[in-house]
Amino acid sequence: MMHIEELEDQLVKELASGKGQASLFLEIEDRIIEFNSTEVFRSASLIKLPILFEALRQLEEGILQPDRLLSVRQEDKVGDTGVLQAMNTQQITIHDLLTLMIIVSDNSATNLVIDLIGMAPINSTISKIGMKNTILKRRMLDFKAAQAGNDNFTTSADIVLCLKEAIEGQWLKEQSRDRFTALLLQQQFKEKLPAYMDQSLMEIGNKTGELAGIEHDCAFITYGDKRAYAAVLIDGLEDNETGKSIIRQVGKQINSYISGISTGNPNY
Repeated sequence: MMHIEELEDQLVKELASGKGQASLFLEIEDRIIEFNSTEVFRSASLIKLPILFEALRQLEEGILQPDRLLSVRQEDKVGDTGVLQAMNTQQITIHDLLTLMIIVSDNSATNLVIDLIGMAPINSTISKIGMKNTILKRRMLDFKAAQAGNDNFTTSADIVLCLKEAIEGQWLKEQSRDRFTALLLQQQFKEKLPAYMDQSLMEIGNKTGELAGIEHDCAFITYGDKRAYAAVLIDGLEDNETGKSIIRQVGKQINSYISGISTGNPNY
């Protein structure tokens, strides 16, 4: 069975092996393993987690209604990824926008959500829940804004905090916490942290992020009656595949550790 110190050694070795800058925050078995966890990175699509958090809060408050239809104009469709830009639809519900934003990381859907709920309330919630080094300054794929210095930033420690507060915290009601959890469990991009994880032993909900030279992933991992949280952020990559590979290895080590704990556990 792997000891926690061994897990930490393996993870640090893996993260230090790459050419880019890497960061990790892992909370597991009441222990925290950190590697550059407060170093600030461009957030890529991980910023969609606090956006979802604030959208769920506004739904609770009745500011938004899940079945309200929003217009989708041709100019709202950005980039060549996601689903919305390929759909011949002129209206969509808020419920479906949030689903697309998370499970396929749809940027057009995300921008519609940002415009709907407002950057200021999102940043206010980011601040309120204690994400000290996270900020939303631009819409998705607005590279002009990014070049002007208005980018979105976060840390691995902040991302785990966001996951934990959304799933276990007091900020959202149970129905919203369940919705947040369900959306991450329905994630379509599982080629990073969950890639080598034993899905018969554990339940993994995750959210990825990537841009040129950037690979991120974060997850909650439920096993038996316990839950672990992980965030891995990597920037400055010469090729993205290297970053994906490192994150997969991190997931593999976490899997080995949990598998070791779970052997002979009456919960299984």
